[in-house]
Amino acid sequence: MNPYIQKIQQEIEPLRQEIINHKVYGVINNTDSLKIFMQYHVFAVWDFMSLLKSLQNNLTCTSVPWFPVGSADTRFLINEIVVGEESDVDQDGVRTSHFELYLNAMKQANANSSIIETFIKELKQHKNLEMAFELANVPNAARDFVRFTFQTINTGKPHLQAATFTFGREDLIPNMFHSIINDIDKMFPDSISIFKYYLERHIEVDGGHHSHLALEMTENLCCTDDQYWKEATESTIASLKSRIALWDGVYDEIISCSK
Repeated sequence: MNPYIQKIQQEIEPLRQEIINHKVYGVINNTDSLKIFMQYHVFAVWDFMSLLKSLQNNLTCTSVPWFPVGSADTRFLINEIVVGEESDVDQDGVRTSHFELYLNAMKQANANSSIIETFIKELKQHKNLEMAFELANVPNAARDFVRFTFQTINTGKPHLQAATFTFGREDLIPNMFHSIINDIDKMFPDSISIFKYYLERHIEVDGGHHSHLALEMTENLCCTDDQYWKEATESTIASLKSRIALWDGVYDEIISCSK
């Protein structure tokens, strides 16, 4: 294994374990608590796509006239990930993005999708994150999470974006959560079957093939530049802390609503 990759994985392991063992999973035990989780988590699904497209914009030519940009190997890696994330298949084999699949899962579960949908509508119109947050009444924990992602995007530094994408957004959902979802699905198969499929697809695609592609992309961008790897490590640590704060927000709302 690349020694730089090995070092960054060692440094972030305590934070990864904190996320995997977060207390939020222990309070998701029915459809009501799962709906709250989804209302927050959907923002992470959406801004994951934004982070991905920022990488594509920086690492390939997405304008006309076309010119070759950077390494063809890196272009291949990011384009393959984009194809899988932006135009995968749903449970019926119909082409869809992972974000749209998640929205469908929310609607099947009767989770409140109006906040994320209003947010996207207002962001399209006004091109202003803070205004969209306010107009959609986005929860504070979700706002902070998206803000961090866009701070990373706005650095314009592909090696930071790639590191955050690779190490900060890889599969961080524990087996315990999948067991919980399987149990809920047995009781309410008509409510969360799409969400169950989303998680399974997430493991199969994002946690497997795409994870390897993302690692290779990050290696290509950081090469053997010590400063790049130092910055990549710092950005990844910050992104994992951001995820912990998001899960804290979900936990607090679930506990508040259960009182």
